[in-house]
Amino acid sequence: MSLDHAVAMFHHQAAACAELGSPLSAALLRRAAADLADGGPCAAAIAGREDAPGPDAVALRLLGAVHALVLSGRAPALAAHYPSVGGQFDPADPDAPWPAFRDAVAAHLPFVREWLTRPPQTNEVGRANLLLTGLAWAQRQLAAPGAESAALPVRLYELGSSAGLNLLADRFRCTAPGFSYGPADSPVVLADAWRDEPPAWLRGAPEQRVVERHGCDPTPIDPRSAEGALALRAYVWADQLPRVERLNGALELAARTPAPVEAVGAAEFLRGAATAGGTLTVVWHSIMRQYVPAAEWRSVEGELARLAAASDPAAPFVHLALEPRRVGAEHRFLLTARLGAEPERVLAEAAPHGLPAWLPADL
Repeated sequence: MSLDHAVAMFHHQAAACAELGSPLSAALLRRAAADLADGGPCAAAIAGREDAPGPDAVALRLLGAVHALVLSGRAPALAAHYPSVGGQFDPADPDAPWPAFRDAVAAHLPFVREWLTRPPQTNEVGRANLLLTGLAWAQRQLAAPGAESAALPVRLYELGSSAGLNLLADRFRCTAPGFSYGPADSPVVLADAWRDEPPAWLRGAPEQRVVERHGCDPTPIDPRSAEGALALRAYVWADQLPRVERLNGALELAARTPAPVEAVGAAEFLRGAATAGGTLTVVWHSIMRQYVPAAEWRSVEGELARLAAASDPAAPFVHLALEPRRVGAEHRFLLTARLGAEPERVLAEAAPHGLPAWLPADL
C-alpha cells in the first residue's frame, strides 16, 4: 500500500506540472512513478517516505535534488536536456532525458536521500505581482481624495518568507502591454503581469518605499549563501526559463539589500509587530497558509485582529494574502486585502506562480 500511495502521488504531481507548463518535469515524474513501481533507483531514493502525505511533496523534493546535481555540474549527461543550464528538451521526445535522470539518482543516492529531508522552497517572486497590487490598492485607499501625494512609507512583515526575496518586491518591475510599474532598472522584471487591463489603482501609482523589512519562516534559506542559492534554483522547474531569470534577478538584489528572515513560526513572529505613526504597516503572505497547523493559524488570526484593531488613519495597517481558495469546485488563487478593521475584499486573481493576474468578474 505504501508504494501504491507514492506512485499515485508522483502521478498526481506529474499532472500538476503538465498543467502548470513544465512538460520536462511532468515527463520525468511519470517515468519516476514507473521506476518506483519497479523498485528502481527512485524507489531507493524515497525509501522510508512512501507514506508521506501530499503536502510533503516528495516528488518535488526528488526533482529538486536531481536539478541540484545538474546545477552543480555533477550530472553532465542530464544537463544536456535541462534548459536551465543551456540544454535542450524536446516535448516531442519527452522520454529522452529519463535514462540520464535515472542514472543520476543511482550514482548520487546518498546526496539525493539527504536532499529529500528538506521541504521544497521556491520563494516564487512572480507572486509579488499580486502583493504589490494589493499594496498599491491600500495606498490609494489611504490617500486623500484627489491627492497625488507620495505613498506612505511601508513597514513590511512577511509570513512564510523562505529566503525573503518577496521582501524586496518594491525593487521589482511589473510590465504588461502599455503598462509598467516599479523601478525601470530592476533586475527582476515580472513580464506579462496582467492578462487584460490592469486595475485602475495601479495606473499612475507611486513607487513604494519600504523602510523596514521583516520576515519569518520555520526553515529560512540564506539567499546570499551558495547553498541557499542552489536550493532556490533547484526547486524552479528547469524548463521554465522566465522563472529562472526572475529568480536570478532577485538573488542579485538580495546580495545587496538586507532582508532578514527569523527562524520562527508566524504567530510568534507577529507578536512582535505593531503599527507606527506616519507609516503603513503591512502583513502579507503568499501560498503558505496550507503549511501552517490549524491551531497556530488561529493564533495568527488573533494577532492580525489585534493589529487591525490598532489601525487608524495616523498609523494604518493592511493584511494582504495571495492564497488558494475553494470557489465552487475549483481552487483559485485570490488576492485578498483587509485594511484596518474593514471587511476583507477580493482584489484580483492569478495563476499559481503569480503571472498573469486578472480581475475576477464573478467575485
